[in-house]
Amino acid sequence: MDKKVLLDIALKAIEEEFADEQQCIDKSKWIAQYPWLQKEGAVFVTLNENHRLRGCIGSIIAHRPLIEDVIHNAKAAAFGDPRFSSLREEELDKIDIEISLLTAPQEVMYANKESLRQSIRPGIDGVILKQGHYQATYLPSVWEQLPRFDDFFASLCQKAGLSGNCLDAHPVIYRYQAEKIARDRQN
Repeated sequence: MDKKVLLDIALKAIEEEFADEQQCIDKSKWIAQYPWLQKEGAVFVTLNENHRLRGCIGSIIAHRPLIEDVIHNAKAAAFGDPRFSSLREEELDKIDIEISLLTAPQEVMYANKESLRQSIRPGIDGVILKQGHYQATYLPSVWEQLPRFDDFFASLCQKAGLSGNCLDAHPVIYRYQAEKIARDRQN
């Protein structure tokens, strides 16, 4: 199964927004060639320009066919990430697309911060943190920027809108893994 096809679908979804007339992606053609695209799947689509984040949107839980999730999240990363302005057509050839195909999240049972530290595998596990109505997630790749457990979780707490020491309040923690699918641009 060549999962790099997901990158082609994501790029076509973004390019479609710049077309003079909407030439919808022929999903049935893609599914006929790659039947696994119709199975439910959850992906994050990350756009980088010159190794800097340009947009990242995704689904934590699989709730629609994989092809639909890729198309939706590619367009959302390019045009709907509130941290960035919408992607402009002249930027299209400068972006690198990365797709993270997520496993189903599993709740982590932990007694305290130290037992949580023993349960989370830096660089392997993505983390979802929930406390009340607050929630945030970091993909496993975020460990590259925040390799220390304390820094990773302080930042994740803040991303959720909580104080940096929110682990003291024992939030609900889930972990998942992500298969990273990327292609380097040809320069």
